[in-house]
Amino acid sequence: MRPLRACLGAAAAVTLAAAGTTALVASNASGATSALSNRWYAAAPYLMPLDNNPPDAAAIMDATGLKAFQLAFVLAPNGGGCSPTWGGTAAVSSDTAVQSVINTIRAKGGDVSVSIGGYGGTKLGQVCADAASTAAAYQQVITKYGLHAIDFDLEEPEYENTAAIKNEIGAAKILQQNNPGLYVSVTTPGTADGTGWFGKQMLLEAKSQGFTPNNFSIMPFDGGFSGAASQTSALTNFNSILQSTFGWDQATAYAHEGFSGMNGRSDTGEYFTQADFQTVLDYATSHNMDRFTFWSLNRDRQCSPVDNNGTTSGTCSSVAQAAWDFAKYSVKFAGVTPPTTTPTPTPTPTPTPTSCKTAWSATAVYTAGNEVSYNSHNWKAKWWTQNEVPGASEWGPWQDEGAC
Repeated sequence: MRPLRACLGAAAAVTLAAAGTTALVASNASGATSALSNRWYAAAPYLMPLDNNPPDAAAIMDATGLKAFQLAFVLAPNGGGCSPTWGGTAAVSSDTAVQSVINTIRAKGGDVSVSIGGYGGTKLGQVCADAASTAAAYQQVITKYGLHAIDFDLEEPEYENTAAIKNEIGAAKILQQNNPGLYVSVTTPGTADGTGWFGKQMLLEAKSQGFTPNNFSIMPFDGGFSGAASQTSALTNFNSILQSTFGWDQATAYAHEGFSGMNGRSDTGEYFTQADFQTVLDYATSHNMDRFTFWSLNRDRQCSPVDNNGTTSGTCSSVAQAAWDFAKYSVKFAGVTPPTTTPTPTPTPTPTPTSCKTAWSATAVYTAGNEVSYNSHNWKAKWWTQNEVPGASEWGPWQDEGAC
């Protein structure tokens, strides 16, 4: 996203024995390539590689010039324990599916960051005993995939848990120290004032631990926002919070500030168009902000019908667009001009038709992993649920597995 620069206030590289062996992220058996510039990791849009009808990363790279992806989300196991999983169900230790996606991206000259946390689910900071054990769990992810970047997405319900946030911030500091050059972003909800009480408490925890990531990013959506003007106002207010919390001047605060938007229709019915993204991009670049990203590439394509019947989808934007329109703003933030001609697309295998699962019932009780069909899509329960309509909210209990 921004020019490669040293992180102001970054801790010196040391080895903390409690966190495990120092990782040499530039070379391991996972096929890691040389790191991209930090600007690319700062521009990486979120991609769910296992859910929400994952798009072809190679095709996005061909169409837009995008090089970096923010893969989401690493959580604690649904059944309990302090070990990393994808979405609470797929153990990182035995993963081959996400590794395949990463290999494809790296083979085309790109790279990935991994995001931990997100909205809902059980976070490792909630279940691991302390910061050291939390860091050790995340170190498994860094080592397996040879990561050069990681994102701490700290939001509900975790950021309301003081002990969990202490573990996460402590783990982030340990990882930063044990993995020299690791790009670390921290993402948290935004409000009109910048961020809310819990976000401010998280910043105070970082200050108390002496932890300075590459950036603190806010998500100015789902909080009564209306277009780009409300978002840039929140970013201005958040800058003031960073100044007052850490004692930074305005320029230093912007150099540690990031934006994480939501393309198209938000969960609460706000709309953010391509024009809004351009306005926020202009604000971010003119203020030398550190990060510009969005949720998500899975949604960076047009719904049919365009408004998706007035609901928010995990697989399309609900606004009129060409495929990957929003990814091009990330490419611009990285300092690259997106292609103006249509490239030869990467061949995509013809998908095998998926049969529909048993129809969803309003009276039935479902637990994590149960599958149903509704509105010609299959859905998988993320946790216990009853009488919650699949697709009513992207953050609800149902994960869209695609058309059937």
